[in-house]
Amino acid sequence: MNAVYQKINRIIILFVSLYAVALHVAEFTFYTMPSIQFYAHHVMVALVLIFLYFPLENSLKVTSGRARIFTRSLDWIAVVLSVVTSLYVIVNYDSYVNDMQNSIVSNDVIYVFGIIITLLILEAARRTLGKSLPIIASVAIIYALTAHLIPGLFGNRHLSLRRVVYALFSDRGIYGTPTGTCANNVFLFLMFASFLNASGADRIFQNFAIALAGGKRGGPAKMAVIGSCFFGTISGSCVANVVSTGSFTIPLMKRNGYSSATAGAVEAIASTGGQIMPPVMGAAAFVMSDIAGIPYAVICAGAIIPAIMYYVCLFKMVDLEAVRYQIEGIRKEDIPDLKDSIARSLKLFIPVAVLLVLLLVFNQTPMTAAICSTAAIIVCGFLDPHERMTGKNVLDGCVKSGKALCSVMSACASAGIVVGIFSLTGLGLKFSNLIVQLGGTSVLISLILSMLVCALLGMGLPTTAAYIVCATVVAPALTSLGIPVFSAHLFLLFFASLSAITPPVAVASYAAAGIARENPLKVGWTSFKLGITGFILPFAFVYNQEYLSFGLRLETLLTLLCGIVTSYSLAIAVQGYVEDKISLPMRIVYLLIGIAVILPFRRLSAVLVLIFAILYIVQKKNLRVKKTVSVSGT
Repeated sequence: MNAVYQKINRIIILFVSLYAVALHVAEFTFYTMPSIQFYAHHVMVALVLIFLYFPLENSLKVTSGRARIFTRSLDWIAVVLSVVTSLYVIVNYDSYVNDMQNSIVSNDVIYVFGIIITLLILEAARRTLGKSLPIIASVAIIYALTAHLIPGLFGNRHLSLRRVVYALFSDRGIYGTPTGTCANNVFLFLMFASFLNASGADRIFQNFAIALAGGKRGGPAKMAVIGSCFFGTISGSCVANVVSTGSFTIPLMKRNGYSSATAGAVEAIASTGGQIMPPVMGAAAFVMSDIAGIPYAVICAGAIIPAIMYYVCLFKMVDLEAVRYQIEGIRKEDIPDLKDSIARSLKLFIPVAVLLVLLLVFNQTPMTAAICSTAAIIVCGFLDPHERMTGKNVLDGCVKSGKALCSVMSACASAGIVVGIFSLTGLGLKFSNLIVQLGGTSVLISLILSMLVCALLGMGLPTTAAYIVCATVVAPALTSLGIPVFSAHLFLLFFASLSAITPPVAVASYAAAGIARENPLKVGWTSFKLGITGFILPFAFVYNQEYLSFGLRLETLLTLLCGIVTSYSLAIAVQGYVEDKISLPMRIVYLLIGIAVILPFRRLSAVLVLIFAILYIVQKKNLRVKKTVSVSGT
């Protein structure tokens, strides 16, 4: 009986996933619906998949037959309610929109359905993301209902439950910007990543990374950095990246001499960087495009240099870790042929190239670029003589697209509840005013406070939800101090992403710790140390706008060179090694160079780059000779 039920579930999931893909492709090609109507379809599909993919019996750990029947009945009640409430908006679209636009709050059906959809969203978030986000959203709702009892800055006028529910069941709440971004942009890129995965991207990226760096000193860790960087560019989810690539890279790093904490930390940092690495970045980048009003192509171009710096520093960190513990590369016989790996990788790089050309050269919308790039994956897969794509792979891509949607939609819709409350009560502006008051006129103090807020809000939250809340609360404070909109929002996006490796609650580090079989806090603090550049980068591009300007110009080349020097200097200063251990005063010198070279003074930067080059080359040569003499002497 249980096997039959699971089979029926799988069939329903397949058809709902196919409908989700067809719905989103149609919306941006030949059958366009009004936005709220489309968002209602989007939420309905995601909720149905969530309640089937994440049954109540799993979270409650049900074992008895009667309890299983009861929990499954509740799951199907949730599925039916999800369909009914969404269909009400879809079928009665005109009257629904009229009531919302005219602030008519007397419709009892909307009131009841609004309560139901809010509870469904909170339960969906609990099942897919854990308790943190539903608790935050629930506290926001309670605040809206009781704020009239709070004196001072955070007080507010009295709001009835009906008024709050109407705000949540509208384009200010559940059907607001976060859900809209998920429906318009994010799903299509999740589809792109899922089809790449279905075509064997994870295996091909792994082989390519091993062929490229596996034989070097510290090869397994370098391979993890390269592989996770490639995979992260198309997955956009740090935890998914850790689980998919880390199951292979972490045990390999441990076997080759890296400690469990370092192995887990390297994978966590490399996977987290995928959220800030163009061309796909994470779902939060699409939300940023909508909230900040910045074209997605501009965000991608602006993030290139910071993302390169992030990975260059991590690459150097693991290289110096290999120097410290004398970790060699993978055996030559275990390394795939590089030419063969490149040939097999072409079917993956061609769709990515199509994506980039459409976005950056032809200025197509992200939606069009994602659809065309997904079509390119299918075509290249069918033409690939080594590992031909089949109809089963295409169906698998659709199913993976639907499953990937679950956590992102629940995060966006729940964040929409928080944003709706902030909009209704003005709470976001109050938080922003508080940050301005605490920071005064100091940009640095305000940035540090904003970083702490991002770290606090990001505890246990997915990046998208953390960024949405931060952008609502903090961004107005930063822009009021004269910080450009792009810099302010990218600052928040970086720290929302880095919250995944920021102790004490670091979801990417925790996921990696599980695979590494190491204490999560130990992995978290090691991640914080190895990913130090990521915590300095946002301050760099706020103070120096050149880091967000990428083009075929001499200034870009100098900026990129300064960025690499910064990355190397910080890695050396933190690790205390070049080719051998260096003294504390030399570490301080490298630290000062790393910080000073990112300042917006071109002449100073050019001089520091030259000083670094001379110092690094001479010291590396001398230390290598010293190390060779020491080894030969023993």
